[in-house]
Amino acid sequence: MSRRCELTGKGPVTGNNVSHAHNKTRRRFLPNLNDVSLMSETLGRTFKLRISASALRTVDHRGGLDNYLLKAKEAQLAPNALKIKRELEKAQATA
Repeated sequence: MSRRCELTGKGPVTGNNVSHAHNKTRRRFLPNLNDVSLMSETLGRTFKLRISASALRTVDHRGGLDNYLLKAKEAQLAPNALKIKRELEKAQATA
């Protein structure tokens, strides 16, 4: 399972551990990922996603999963989230 947020595309980044003596060793900074179930109001069902804590706050701020996905750029979405976005667009076009 990759350590990448399905909504924002955030992943691990690298940096340095710097000791008191100023020795530098490489390390990884991992995103704060959580397994959550988010409800789609338009589709009327829940989706299990692995997203970062900051993405969860952004979803709440934008008013839910539907609004977030419709405003999100397709390049940063994971294939699973992109499939949900396409279903949303199709459901809105028929409604």
